[in-house]
Amino acid sequence: MSPKKSWRDRLASYPHLPNVKEIPAAMRSRRGEGTIATPSPREVEAAMRSIPEGRLATVMGIGEDIALRHQATIGCTVTTAIFAHMVAHAAEEAERTEERTPYWRTLKIGGELNPKYPGGIEAQMSKLEAEGHTVVQRGKRYFVEDFAKKLTGTR
Repeated sequence: MSPKKSWRDRLASYPHLPNVKEIPAAMRSRRGEGTIATPSPREVEAAMRSIPEGRLATVMGIGEDIALRHQATIGCTVTTAIFAHMVAHAAEEAERTEERTPYWRTLKIGGELNPKYPGGIEAQMSKLEAEGHTVVQRGKRYFVEDFAKKLTGTR
């Protein structure tokens, strides 16, 4: 049995990305005509690394920034979210702190914390609160209070 791939190796496994294609027919009723940019894992990682302490970004915002960079109509937020998850796990694998991408600053839509990040909600909440953010619980989900005031672009 072969050894399990590291998260860093998984990030390097997409040489065909980024790319820009026509928006698939199944998506056109919701998203309209135009093109969709699918990012590379490295682009998502670079965007996440560019978020300064005290600021936040969303997966949707990163997808929109990538679409602009590639002159596409929309960005693929599903792929962006998948790669954000991979980047978070690769960051936790990193041995040196300076190599770690501050993945905890990237939120889901609406400012929601991501339970799939390493350590789950508790770990992301701890890191965000250490940077001065307030996390509030709504039902079973957790959100950064007033997150929209703290958003930054990642271009």
